[in-house]
Amino acid sequence: MSKVIRVRFRGGVLVPEEPLDMEENKELLVKIIDVEERKRILEKYRGALGRVDPRLLEEAIEEAEHL
Repeated sequence: MSKVIRVRFRGGVLVPEEPLDMEENKELLVKIIDVEERKRILEKYRGALGRVDPRLLEEAIEEAEHL
């Protein structure tokens, strides 16, 4: 299973913003992406390839994050 979820860092722990359907003590790999940094990068390149629908750009970024 591969899935992107949003989490918040609270009290030294990553807390998912949605319930996770998985067994207790399941080992996972986590990729940390700073949301503010992601927004900054999106703004930096917005329009670089011409006019692009913002939803399409968002979908492309999300797909790339799954790699």
